[in-house]
Amino acid sequence: MKVEILHVTRTFQRGFNAVDDLSFSFSSGEVVGFVGPNGAGKTTTMRMLATLDVPDSGDILIDGKSILDDPAIAHRAIGFMPDDLPDRADTTVEEYLDFFGRAYGLRGKALSDAVDAVADFTGLSSFREKTLKELSKGMKQRVSLARALVHDPQVIVMDEPANGLDPRARIELRELVRALAEKGKALLISSHILSELEEMCTTSVIIERGKRLSTDFKDETAWIRLKFNSQGGEDTLARLLEMPGVKEAEIAGSGFRVRIDAGDDAAERLAKELFAKGLAPIHFASEAGRLEDVFMHVTKGALA
Repeated sequence: MKVEILHVTRTFQRGFNAVDDLSFSFSSGEVVGFVGPNGAGKTTTMRMLATLDVPDSGDILIDGKSILDDPAIAHRAIGFMPDDLPDRADTTVEEYLDFFGRAYGLRGKALSDAVDAVADFTGLSSFREKTLKELSKGMKQRVSLARALVHDPQVIVMDEPANGLDPRARIELRELVRALAEKGKALLISSHILSELEEMCTTSVIIERGKRLSTDFKDETAWIRLKFNSQGGEDTLARLLEMPGVKEAEIAGSGFRVRIDAGDDAAERLAKELFAKGLAPIHFASEAGRLEDVFMHVTKGALA
């Protein structure tokens, strides 16, 4: 399934373009990180994709068919996970998922099977009788995801799903996202936590002031993570900084990060230099970290 956002513009009062001639596309099996500063237009774009708002111009297509002409196409194909969940003391997880299943036209065994499937997939089976108000932030995010999945959509739109989650919940969220991609779902995910997106996503779309920004920026350097059996702290850091080809170095957790020229040749030279200086690493690996670099390079932090 292919989703195309074509020259979409959404203007609010006083001529403010929340989304300004925005175009991008994504397909089944892709996990797209939707990135931008606060007020960039991410949530407005996602709401239009979910038919909760309507663009002033442009079009949104799913497999070549306009959801503006026929919103039912989006209702069938898209599951939308907003960035919050009602905090209700009179509604259980079971009732909440049952309600949304019925809203999508599920009845009888098809409804009960769908609720069972999403509860099992999101790890909610033992929480079905709890009220929404009783749930932790991580469990609420699971319920929100289960709601988006109950009608088995092929496109999942997730607005800040990692917001407020503890480290374990974030890891579990990444695993769920990967599982959905492996099932052939197309995912669009917004987040301010760029390191999380980088681990989940196959590509990214960066916007600012409603416009898509070019991501042609290429960094000619690379970060390498190192760890040694005997951690020398500041002494080891000083030795790393003195090595040829090392542009920066810093302590990072129980190891170090060093910045060198990009490419395998530079990494090989660093490895040889380490062994020559008696610093045999027990861990030597490239660090992804490119999304943050690109984001800082192409955005200016301007508000519309």
